[in-house]
Amino acid sequence: MRNRNRALLADLDIFVTILTHGSMKRAALELGVSVSALSHRMRKLEDQVGVRLLNRTSRSLSATVAGERLAKQLTAGFTTIDEALTSLARQRDNPAGRLRINVLQDAARLLVTPILAQYSRAFPDVKLEIHADDLMVDVVAGGFDAGIRYGDRVPLDMVGVALSAPTRWVVVGSDALVDAVGLPSTPEDLLRLPCIEVELGDGNSYSWELGNDPTMTRLAVRGPVRANGTAQIVAMAIEGLGFAYVLETAVRRELQDGHLRVVLDGWASEGPPFTIYYPSRRQTPPGLRELINLIRRDQGLSALSG
Repeated sequence: MRNRNRALLADLDIFVTILTHGSMKRAALELGVSVSALSHRMRKLEDQVGVRLLNRTSRSLSATVAGERLAKQLTAGFTTIDEALTSLARQRDNPAGRLRINVLQDAARLLVTPILAQYSRAFPDVKLEIHADDLMVDVVAGGFDAGIRYGDRVPLDMVGVALSAPTRWVVVGSDALVDAVGLPSTPEDLLRLPCIEVELGDGNSYSWELGNDPTMTRLAVRGPVRANGTAQIVAMAIEGLGFAYVLETAVRRELQDGHLRVVLDGWASEGPPFTIYYPSRRQTPPGLRELINLIRRDQGLSALSG
């Protein structure tokens, strides 16, 4: 039935084209087919609808009363279709609509927020909804268009695009803390020093990873406080409550201002980049590709090609 309806729609379009040109020959030239092929299609169409639509002689062509009425209705319908397709093309070239992304809190602050003003100016018709969440979320089930997590956390059935260079994780502390408890010289020293524990979504503490393969050391540190957000962890570290394990980019200003210092710099650990992921490369949501490219350029990466 669907194939038959598609064929009927194509024949109706041909019928309108013939009447628009007022000539079977000129219509055939536009459509790139022979006059006999068009004539055959029109006979088939008339047989299918059971009504004569065209009056034809070897010298002239005109619509019957029924054909003229049908052509008028079809022209209005095809105009509506053309306008709808034109609107889609404008949306492709000038994104509009809602774009919902689920983002790690650090990614929201470090990657998304810096480009928001530029994005809003460039694409004023896109309403960007940002949900900051450090838990692993099923973006499709949650009604999101995309998610941002670390590259090793991207589901295998999703398209993933790196938004940053590989991340660098460091141990930091305040001068007051170092003066009070001493400076660690080896990763194992942290086991006897106060550290700010990182709480995972399941309530457990994250084991710090120091160094890189094959010398990586994992430490189940302990300390007087535990937190699940970078902002809280950094604030606690500045107050001297313990050493903290954080993204280096997340404390860049605090390091520059002298509120914190990197310790065990030779044991900094490289992690996967921030990565945006979404279900399919085809028909990506409006504004998503533009958001990706703005972030990548802001992070010193090249824009997506194509």
